[in-house]
Amino acid sequence: MTSALQITGGVPLEGTIEVRGAKNFVPKAMVAALLGSTPSVLQNVPEIKDVKVVTDLVALHGVEVNNDGQGALTLDPSNVTRARYADIDAHAGDSRIPILLCGPLLHTLGEAFIPDLGGCKIGDRPINYHLDVLRNFGAKVEKLESGIKMSAPNGLHGAKVELPYPSVGATEQVLLSATRARGRTELRGAATEPEIMNLIAVLQKMGAIITVQTDRVIHIEGVEELKGYNHRAMCDRIEAASWGSAALVTGGSIFVKGATQSDMMTFLNVFRKTGGDLDIRDDGIQFSHPGGSLNPLVVETDVHPGFMTDWQQPLVVALTQADGVSIVHETVYENRFGFTRALKGMGANIQLHRDCLGSTPCRFGQSNFVHSAIISGRTPLKAKDIHVPDLRGGFSHLIAALGAEGRSKVTGVELIQRGYERFTSKLEALGANFDVVDA
Repeated sequence: MTSALQITGGVPLEGTIEVRGAKNFVPKAMVAALLGSTPSVLQNVPEIKDVKVVTDLVALHGVEVNNDGQGALTLDPSNVTRARYADIDAHAGDSRIPILLCGPLLHTLGEAFIPDLGGCKIGDRPINYHLDVLRNFGAKVEKLESGIKMSAPNGLHGAKVELPYPSVGATEQVLLSATRARGRTELRGAATEPEIMNLIAVLQKMGAIITVQTDRVIHIEGVEELKGYNHRAMCDRIEAASWGSAALVTGGSIFVKGATQSDMMTFLNVFRKTGGDLDIRDDGIQFSHPGGSLNPLVVETDVHPGFMTDWQQPLVVALTQADGVSIVHETVYENRFGFTRALKGMGANIQLHRDCLGSTPCRFGQSNFVHSAIISGRTPLKAKDIHVPDLRGGFSHLIAALGAEGRSKVTGVELIQRGYERFTSKLEALGANFDVVDA
């Protein structure tokens, strides 16, 4: 695992890289294989930490996982069994995947367990969404010292579920729990991201009956048995967009092989509004700096089909290089601008606000959360030693260092490997000037 990089910035990133299956889809498809009575084959799987975590977790439960070394996984759930709570805890780390294992395991084994994930408390809203969903399906939830135990001795049954917010994780929980539940399920307020639609496609291949209606309503008719699937994972649209922002920050031109227009239309519109050049092809997308000035923007994140929150952080780095004042209003997560502290230390002019500075007031407007940013540019970025705080913020720091004048030491980059496959090899392919060093 790479832990630190010494980066000499100011070198335009130019060349071709390939982006494979989406981090926000592949682990969920691997979990879905637990629902089948026959083996499943998942193709276009990236080599990222989250895939390793899920491989270990399903293997603990008796799933045989074979990797052909070319990006295809075969998952055989013929011998699903219980796992020791301590082993689940040890392999989960800070991943929330064990939450999504619950529905399939309750169907197959009648019980499931969630460790205390990364110090999460029971009252945290994301945990509550999942627990409420599982209770609606008939699961009994018991808090243990080491985590949460769930049981369903009488099996799961269909339910009416209405989410207070279109949570991706909670929508996935409903889909994975309802497909084999007795009776019908109606989900209102569902997330409809491309990763969700890809998961629905997988479940339909397995034999599920799922109808997606207008106004975020999904109907699922439970079936007694599902078979395995053969599916090619969608491209990681977050990684593809991150490299697009990297092209703007460094003044380069990057062809992202595998990037798909249909999953990235909102990002592509914003990229073009900055003045960036696009060449959209059947096999990928070319992202290029225009060679002149970048335009400032007003951007609001939102659930699909809005501007994705995971696109926001790399874009903020690019907007520090635009001529004028940009505004970014974060409406999905209440605390996603912490990464800007490092950017300000590198010379960026960024002011954070608690008010809704976009055109639409959001659910954080009456709270005390800092969720809007004003970025004044263009400001040259200066090299600085940075420690990576999280996955998306970390990649944003990385591209800031690549665009900065001088040498930056970036530590904690192993976090980036959670969701960006072989990113140091990709940096080499794009001509970045860096060395792997001790932390």
